[in-house]
Amino acid sequence: MKLLFITLFSLLTVPTVWLGNFNVATKEATTSHKLILLNFSGSDWCGPCIRLRKEILESETFERYASDHLVLVRADFPRQKKNRLPAEQVKLNEALAEKYNNEGKFPYTLLIDEQGKVLKSWDGYPNETPDKFVKEIESIH
Repeated sequence: MKLLFITLFSLLTVPTVWLGNFNVATKEATTSHKLILLNFSGSDWCGPCIRLRKEILESETFERYASDHLVLVRADFPRQKKNRLPAEQVKLNEALAEKYNNEGKFPYTLLIDEQGKVLKSWDGYPNETPDKFVKEIESIH
């Protein structure tokens, strides 16, 4: 019975999808009338980036909210050779940084509308609970 419950639960939970292409995200946001959350991260070298991902962006509270209300985009800038991104993804990330993060802040997270207008930004680790982070987004949305 326990195995059946776990299997059913895993089928019902939708994994959170982070896109790497902002153009695709914009089209999805326009179609679904959702906001875009863009996260600039150094996934293998930036301590606050790793903490943000683990403590807030991968929390059940955030993922549940995001699945219904946000289109998620991550622009990752790993440094270790083993985590190197494909050249095409590097170009996409660099173009996003040029437009939205030309100071090279990490982590840097933005809430953007479907026209590309920045509604809110978080510079560094937002020192708050996942609930409070979601409430901030809800207050704008």
